Order: sequence, then structure tokens, then C-alpha cells
Amino acid sequence: MSRAQSQQHPVAARRKALGWSQDDLSLRAGVPRSSVSAIEAGRLTPSVTAALAVAQALECSVEELFGPGDKKAGTEWSWAWRPQADSGRYWEAEVGGCKWLYPVETLPGSAWAHDGLCREKVLHERSDWEPKQTLVLAGCDPAAGLLAAEYAAASGFRLLAFPRGGGAALELLERGLVHVAALHRSTVEQPDRNAETVRERLGGGYRLLRSADWEEGIALPAQDHTRSIAACARQVRHWAMREPGSAARECLDELLGKPHASKRILLSHQAVVEAVRGGWAEAGVCVRLCAEDAGLHFLSVRNESLDLCFSAAMERDPRIQALIRLLRSRAHRRLIDELPGYDASHTGDLITV
Repeated sequence: MSRAQSQQHPVAARRKALGWSQDDLSLRAGVPRSSVSAIEAGRLTPSVTAALAVAQALECSVEELFGPGDKKAGTEWSWAWRPQADSGRYWEAEVGGCKWLYPVETLPGSAWAHDGLCREKVLHERSDWEPKQTLVLAGCDPAAGLLAAEYAAASGFRLLAFPRGGGAALELLERGLVHVAALHRSTVEQPDRNAETVRERLGGGYRLLRSADWEEGIALPAQDHTRSIAACARQVRHWAMREPGSAARECLDELLGKPHASKRILLSHQAVVEAVRGGWAEAGVCVRLCAEDAGLHFLSVRNESLDLCFSAAMERDPRIQALIRLLRSRAHRRLIDELPGYDASHTGDLITV
């Protein structure tokens, strides 16, 4: 046996011996592909449930795959991403068979109390929420707080919606740190771009659930009466810049004809609006909802489709099923249609990548 083979995780060795891809094992075990990848790379110690599912799919024992000397599944916790300080508040959730701790952030419309406090690497639990009662989403929908409130009322589950651009959200999904990643690269002219992006970044075995269609465009000061997109591209010198990898940044780069660098990077549509309203930027790309709520002038550039991406292995998870039911409900679709620039005609549509 070669050195490379001897260093393989037993799960990877058994999977390859059967001629399976990670997608194959993911579907057979009902575990997200990102979790399979993390287990094989040694980045994730699976829960008891996930370990049994993988072992059953591979037709061998848990001990053969994970060894009797491994840390007991279900007893380990890890930070989903590094907190700003050694001590602080956190939320917790189960993703891919692992319990993750999420540093508390200011989330859109969120009223969730923290689940505990970490002091000098010691956890002090305080919440009655079970990790499997929480759905974790990463995306840049400014109406995510509204979705979280409706989701909790309709399902009894909790939704943590972390503000992230589409590229960053897909990276978190790939690493098995969130259940759902939102992206909005599809346009009327290129309706399959969301699916193509997921396929390029993550491969197959994913679902796209339509959240809404919306207008993206240029936010300008209220007193600015510019009517031409081309005039904005020529005249504006100081733009509010979103991060590279976000659809809003891609839209701006296309308007300007080339990528532009900036020392200040903004991480949300709302931050773009605040920059324009505060006067340190002349204009920025965001969705109509944020611009109108802030009383800014808005020039529509394109219509986009906002899709929620999740692993096919998660489709029967009660948390995902509750999300699908909510988006397909008449009351939710009516509410989305009433938001400026939003269209719920295809909300709840589900496609396979």
C-alpha cells in the first residue's frame, strides 16, 4: 500500500473501493456531501447518528471506520468560524451531524437570545433550543429577518440568517457550516446562472428553492435625479463597493466595464444604502427594497432570481421541509409580493442541480 493510501481516512478508502463518489455516499447515507468531505479530511467528527448512517451505507462497522479510540461522537463542539474575542455569546445548531457554535452577530430583524456564553474556553449553556431545532442560512436577502419571524411562527423551528454575499455563502455551505446558502446570479437573460454557479462550485446533489425574484439597481441620493444608468456609470466617482464574489459587485463591474478596487468593502445591501445616505459614497448597487425604505432614488438595472441552495441529502430534514412549506404558502407569497421590487410568482419552485 502506498503512503498516500495508508494516510487515507477509512471512510474514503472504503468508498473508493466500492467505486463511489462522495455524492454517491452522501445520497446513500443521507448525509450532506460537505460532511462526507469533512469527515474524510479529518475536519469533522460525526455524531452517533451520522456515523451509523455512513457505516450502514458502506456496509461495515462504526469501529472499522472511526476506531474505538476516537473521541465519542456527539460530545465535541467547534466554532463555525472564529469569534472576535476569546469570550462571547454564541448560538448553536446541528449541521451535517456536527454541533457548531456560531458567534452572535447582529442579524436582520433577529430577536433571538444567545444560547450560551463562552468564557476562557468554557461553555455556559442557557438556552432551551436543541441544536436540531435550528436552521442556519447564509445570504444577503435584506428581508431575511421577515422570513425568520414567519418561519418560527409557522414551524416552531428557529432560523439564523447570517448576512453573507453569494460567494461567501456557498463557501460556508461547501464546508458544511450552514444548511442553506442564498445566491442571486440568475437574470431574465441568463435564467440558469444560479444552477450553473452551484454546479461549478459544489458539483451535483443540490436543490435550489426559489425565495423570490427581485430588482437590483443603483441607489442614489434622494436629491439626485439622474435617469440614465449610462450617465451614472460615467459620472459617479465614489461607489459603495460590495465584496468580490457577490452578485451586486458583479453587476457593478459589468456597468463600469471592468473590475474596480476599493479600500472600503461593504458586506450587505443595507450597508450600501447607509453609505449613500451617509454621503461618503455617491452611488451603489443594491436591491430596490433597501433603497426605497431609505428614501433614496433608485435606477433599476436588472431582475434577478434569489434561490436557496441546500444539499439533496437534507431535503427530508424537518427543518428544510418546514422552509419549503412556508415559501409555498399563500400568505407568505402574498407578503413577498408586497415588498418593493419583489415578485413571488415563482416563490417555492424547486429544481435539482
